[in-house]
Amino acid sequence: MISAAPRLALQAERELEALVGVSTPSGDVAGAEEAVALCVAFLPPEAQVERLDCSTTAHAPDLIGRLDGQGTMRVLLLGHLDTVVTHAAHRSLERDEDRLTGSGAVDMKGGVALALGVMRELAGRPGLYAELALLLVNDEEWRTARFGHADRFAGFDACLCFEAGERTARGEEAVIVKRKAAGTLRVDALGRPAHSGSAPHKGRSALLALAAAAQRVAAHHDPQGADRLTAVPTILRSGEAFNVVPPTGELVCDVRADRLAAFTPVIESVPEEIDEVKLETTLVRAWPGMDTREAAAPLLERATAALGRPVVASERGGASDASHMAQTIALTVDGLGPRGGGAHTPQEWVSAKSLHTRAEVALAVAAALLEVPPARSRR
Repeated sequence: MISAAPRLALQAERELEALVGVSTPSGDVAGAEEAVALCVAFLPPEAQVERLDCSTTAHAPDLIGRLDGQGTMRVLLLGHLDTVVTHAAHRSLERDEDRLTGSGAVDMKGGVALALGVMRELAGRPGLYAELALLLVNDEEWRTARFGHADRFAGFDACLCFEAGERTARGEEAVIVKRKAAGTLRVDALGRPAHSGSAPHKGRSALLALAAAAQRVAAHHDPQGADRLTAVPTILRSGEAFNVVPPTGELVCDVRADRLAAFTPVIESVPEEIDEVKLETTLVRAWPGMDTREAAAPLLERATAALGRPVVASERGGASDASHMAQTIALTVDGLGPRGGGAHTPQEWVSAKSLHTRAEVALAVAAALLEVPPARSRR
């Protein structure tokens, strides 16, 4: 199987260009539908296509491509098509030597292209699996609702997610088997307006109350502690006029830790009122942590043997849909996509060479999972 990597990588670069050419900001139905149509065209012709309601309302339905086989394993390939980039800021793919720069290239249309290639490669080997499914969602970047698909795949034997790949400091190919829990904390403030020049004492400033709340949240920041908690205020909105005590406002904080339970003290540290300004604190997004190191270790040993160079376990602080799937599929491995950088920025890029090397990694992991013997043993 690994010998298919050059062909897979060549096709992946062409499909990456097509996918990046479509602007797909999260929540834009027309863009999502165009990207889904491309992916349907790139699926193996024998794949059955299904559309599922997206976890987030008013989004385009998600896509499942499914292959039936004669084996015993049920395997899910996982990715997303939405980006954080607006239509106005969208960049089509441009090549500068090894760099393929474009919106969503590394997060995660490069990974989607590799997942499609693995799907096509396995379509010709139906004896290796009972069911192979590719799930592509349209709301990963901005989802606050409950992830709606984990239960559907609860009986599957493994999940392979194609978020961006990486290398260790020693140059070893790495995959992701541990992620932090992630949450978005919002604090809404209701104070009292007043003229900031003639009667500031009559007002109650939502801005100052939220600034105090931000300090309380930040005081819990302890990345070296037992839960490796990070608590970072990221957005503060308050005030509409330069001469009015701001009566309302909103504070948003990003919180991450090894456990969702670690967020509770942060939430409880924000009181219901500061200086007569009422505060309402809500955890608007809560994604579970992921730790599949134990389940994945034997698989990575076999993948290393198949590839002929190390495939090692790594961890990442960023959230992923793999975290949701890991709650019901014990053997979940992420980070199978190409390497790159600049995610969520205008400079987002993928290494063209890594499409080949990471195709080898993905095929080695798939071969190890499905216990495909090396080519030399079949002669």
